[in-house]
Amino acid sequence: MRIDRLLAIIILLLNREKIKACDLAGRFEVSIRTIYRDIDAINLAGIPIISYPGNNGGFGIMENYKLERQVLSMNDMLSILNTLKSVHSTLTDSSLDTAIDKFTSLVPQEGLSKLHEYSEQFVIDIMPLGFHKRQRQFLKVIHSAIQERKLLSFVYRSMKGECLTRTAEPMTLLFKGYAWYLFAFCRTRQDYRIFRLSRMNDVVMLAQTFTRRNQSYKNYADFDVDRSELVHLTLKFRARARVKVEDFFFEDNISLQPDGSILVSVSWPYDEWVIAHLLSYGEDLEVVAPSYIRNLLLKKAKKIQKIYET
Repeated sequence: MRIDRLLAIIILLLNREKIKACDLAGRFEVSIRTIYRDIDAINLAGIPIISYPGNNGGFGIMENYKLERQVLSMNDMLSILNTLKSVHSTLTDSSLDTAIDKFTSLVPQEGLSKLHEYSEQFVIDIMPLGFHKRQRQFLKVIHSAIQERKLLSFVYRSMKGECLTRTAEPMTLLFKGYAWYLFAFCRTRQDYRIFRLSRMNDVVMLAQTFTRRNQSYKNYADFDVDRSELVHLTLKFRARARVKVEDFFFEDNISLQPDGSILVSVSWPYDEWVIAHLLSYGEDLEVVAPSYIRNLLLKKAKKIQKIYET
């Protein structure tokens, strides 16, 4: 689209002293004649472009032009690039490749070393630990289906362990806490749902398209689609586990006791992850309530003990 190209040329000229017509033509894969027409259009829009003759010539914006030459500061560009690269490591989207190339081209030569240094100082990794290659592939399929507005078919395992094939209209990919989720309209249930990616299998993008509905994930941002599936936990930790507790739980959920122990009150969707997470604290944790979780952990502990006694 021409307007995108014109804007990109303006940004390049704002951040460089001058650039050759042939370089612009190569970057945007158009003819040099097209670039000259684009430069004329930019001039007509009121942005004064100067043409420098000779082998070292090219186009540049008049130095005393009232528009600031640097729309983005160096730190702005570094932050944007770092974020784009982090998302790209997850989705490997060709459009992100293009965006990264465009922003990288805006960094002056003297700033390239700073770009490398910045990428070593500040890293964003939004892939959960243990994220499997299969789930990464599902993520790409879901993202493509959202962009192309095509239906998804997948097998979904509920918190109760029930597996059912769903057909859904994918709307939004979300990363919250420690996991990826899909906000979609489920045609099987005829209602909006939030699906956890780790419970999805056999994800396939169908050929059938859909019209996006006027609904937002923000109305379901608490992720508690079924409040009845929440478990309200009261947890008591030993004092030596304080660092782990403060790393994982919010300050509002934590209460320090006179004897040094730590009480935590929290509500979680009840699934197998809850039990596995509680067990991960070992002898540093006692579940105060509810009683059925206490009994479940006791049974698990006895089974574990039996394994190591044989």
